[in-house]
Amino acid sequence: MKNYIKIISAFVVVFFFQNCTAQKTDPQIVNNLVSSDEFTFHADRAFPMNQDVVNIANSMPNAAGQRIFDLSGEGYSIEIKKNVLDVVLPYFGRTFNPNYGTTDNSYRFISKDYTLTKSQNKKGNWVYKIKTNDVKNVSDINIEIFKNGRALTSIRSNDRQPISYDGYISENETTKEKEKL
Repeated sequence: MKNYIKIISAFVVVFFFQNCTAQKTDPQIVNNLVSSDEFTFHADRAFPMNQDVVNIANSMPNAAGQRIFDLSGEGYSIEIKKNVLDVVLPYFGRTFNPNYGTTDNSYRFISKDYTLTKSQNKKGNWVYKIKTNDVKNVSDINIEIFKNGRALTSIRSNDRQPISYDGYISENETTKEKEKL
């Protein structure tokens, strides 16, 4: 079983790095977004950690038979603005304290009380660590931004298993609208 997990993990890593090179964004634009600390992470794929969720999804008719859920075109994102963090992401995995009959089982919140730390690793990628103080079920959000604009986000919660998302960063929509005026 451990070998099976290692093989799947290796496949996910190779698939992820192939997709990191697929989108080319000017590194200067990426540096400007990171230096302003205002950008939007757009999720293209979700990587649930729970194998039961993957098995259930793969048992559906016409299932793709993979561990990765395609989210492109659905509008899932994390928007970071001055003093506001807006998160709209789906969740696939085990919830330890589910709220049956509600829509609170995904990540949909706006935080105005959060701490953000930014650092650069040895490879030159930017790493954001976000800790929300006013959202009860999210302990921290980590976003690693690559030089070409691709990004990997992982969310750790108090009441559910962790999940990761692959995507890219872009300028916030409100910032684009201000420049047009």
